Amino acid sequence: MPVELRLIPCLADNYAVLLRDPVTEATAVVDVPEVAPVLAALEREDWTLTHILVTHHHTDHIAGVEALKARYGATVIGPRAERDTIPGLDFAVVDGDPVAVGSLVGRVLETPGHTKGHIVFLFEGERLLFSGDTLFVMGCGRPFECDPPVLWNSLLRLRALPDDIAVYCGHEYTLSNGRFAVHVDPDNAASRDHLASAEALRAQGKPTLPTSIGREKASNPFLRADDPALAAKLGLAGAEPAAVFTELRELKSQFRG
Repeated sequence: MPVELRLIPCLADNYAVLLRDPVTEATAVVDVPEVAPVLAALEREDWTLTHILVTHHHTDHIAGVEALKARYGATVIGPRAERDTIPGLDFAVVDGDPVAVGSLVGRVLETPGHTKGHIVFLFEGERLLFSGDTLFVMGCGRPFECDPPVLWNSLLRLRALPDDIAVYCGHEYTLSNGRFAVHVDPDNAASRDHLASAEALRAQGKPTLPTSIGREKASNPFLRADDPALAAKLGLAGAEPAAVFTELRELKSQFRG
């Protein structure tokens, strides 16, 4: 039986995701920006929450953790490096650790950059990646707690995953990201096409998730900082990829498109 997923809009532009094993009925939520939408989805589906998977400690990803844990007795799993800043943490995990939701078994990948301890959850059997604020659709998180090259190296880890892995990220930033992608690399047809499809989805009030690793490799400039053609367009011909990535990330922070 296939895994069951529910994408839950929260706050202004966050997402939580419910992941349910239909065999055992174990149900996890990935990040909890707020309680009410997640609780409403659980009650609508008549699902019982058993696990809470946390990618990082920012408030817009953990605000509802304590309340949902208190209501359901769910097991909270999150990064060991941020264990002192995540409420109710039961299991502090590190790179390579398995994470089981019923018969669904994923593993932890450490992806520091946005925060020092950021992790993502990869369920290879289900071809799913929950990328938090490391990798967005046509974008990436801001490197708040690390230097940009640290985030670049984390993105390289995700870029190396199989193309057919579906990606669920933590925010609906796609239109801004897509406009930036087309701005810095206007000749990239994949970026233009991805932006056009995202605009059509948002016009219908639909989310732009999931994306895929393959689609991001083609359309996301932050995964192509080692592309000499892109470096040249930024006036950085011959520069190290980490330097190109740093420039891209700074340009995106200034972008108002």
